Amino acid sequence: MINGDVSFWWQQQGFPASRPALPGDRDADVCIVGAGYTGLWTAYYLKKADPRLNVVIVEQRFAGYGASGRNGGWLTNSVTGGREQYVPKWGRDAAGRMQSALNDTVDEVIRVAAAEKIDASIVKGGEFTVAQNRAQQGRLEAWARDEATWSMTDTVLLSAGESRDRIALEPTTGSLWHPHAARINAAQLVAGLATTVERLGVTIYEETSASTLEAGRVTTNRGVVRAPVVVRATEGFTSNIRGLHRAWLPMNSSQVVTDPLPASFWESIGWAGRELVSDMAHSYFYAQRTADDRIAIGGRGVPYRFASRIDTDGDTDTRTVAALRELLHRLLPATRDVPLAHAWSGVLGVPRDWSATVGFDQATGMGWAGGYVGTGVTATNLAGRTLADLITGNATDVTTLPWVNHRVRNWEIEPLRWLAVRALYTAYGWADAAEFRGRATTSPLARIADAVSGRAH
Repeated sequence: MINGDVSFWWQQQGFPASRPALPGDRDADVCIVGAGYTGLWTAYYLKKADPRLNVVIVEQRFAGYGASGRNGGWLTNSVTGGREQYVPKWGRDAAGRMQSALNDTVDEVIRVAAAEKIDASIVKGGEFTVAQNRAQQGRLEAWARDEATWSMTDTVLLSAGESRDRIALEPTTGSLWHPHAARINAAQLVAGLATTVERLGVTIYEETSASTLEAGRVTTNRGVVRAPVVVRATEGFTSNIRGLHRAWLPMNSSQVVTDPLPASFWESIGWAGRELVSDMAHSYFYAQRTADDRIAIGGRGVPYRFASRIDTDGDTDTRTVAALRELLHRLLPATRDVPLAHAWSGVLGVPRDWSATVGFDQATGMGWAGGYVGTGVTATNLAGRTLADLITGNATDVTTLPWVNHRVRNWEIEPLRWLAVRALYTAYGWADAAEFRGRATTSPLARIADAVSGRAH
């Protein structure tokens, strides 16, 4: 089994040819820091809006090195932090518009991939969330009731038998499915986007680390880019930028992928729709059936490293690998003799209130987007379109969504944030264990952890 090496997706795709580093100081109309989904989508829509713009992207390693090339391949409509967070300030209609925008964004990514001839192994099979004990079933049914009060959610509540007929996971008490989700191959999408924006005239400088972002300039290890518009698209790596160490917490997520599984296996368990799969646990998993019939499954693993340290090439703790292997075997006992091919990890950005944000300050020319907390495969496209409209001064429906110009306070200093995150995920783990032992209702430990963290759950 390979451990690290950035991700299975990149190993399968093949690492891209190296692009040149910034050759020294230069000028541009827009300088974007970070060549992941956010930066690339922003560049794409800017060039579509105004092909004359001189757009430059600086990237610390290579395009798609971070979460964009390591994620679970979940193109889904999740609202980071939940729709309900917007209701008190913005009202129910605005919260519903946010949900509808993300529904539409799933289709927009699929449309652009087809139009630009990006083969990202996309299959729109929807999202399937399974409950596996009484407490999870209670949360699932409550969630289903709430979803039914929103006209744009399109969810379907399935019984235990209906769920097993669709995907035979063990154990299963019920599930919820919705159509606004698609499986993708992470590296294929980001590699295709990078090639596409270059074809549109965007310059990507790799091996170029930004240390300081200021109005009108980005200082890197290779020189200074002067630009009236500067966009921060650094997600989990934001803590490396001067003055932003406590802005977003870099949360680790880990995955493993199996060897390809034979047709007989799939005939026995189903999963014919290639739905995205997760569960109602507090420390939930996420999984997909890949284009070449493997199972890729992930979870938080070691969620946070002291002082916001970030791994380099995705090496994953052996205990995390063992835990994900055991989780897979519990869900699908027939996988017990199937080897794991690859394990890897990456970081995602977590704001203090667990709510994503996109914004642009016209006075300073500074833009930003991120804090997706693992929902960025879809949200990055919406963020890119929003930033392009904000920068070009084009007032549209997306520029008035409630996440625009949302700001949050910094995370606590160390060791407080390390202790807090460690305690939170320990509590979630204990809560899940109690529920699997037979607790019929949601553990108070999980409710306390949600309240302390500010996390919608």
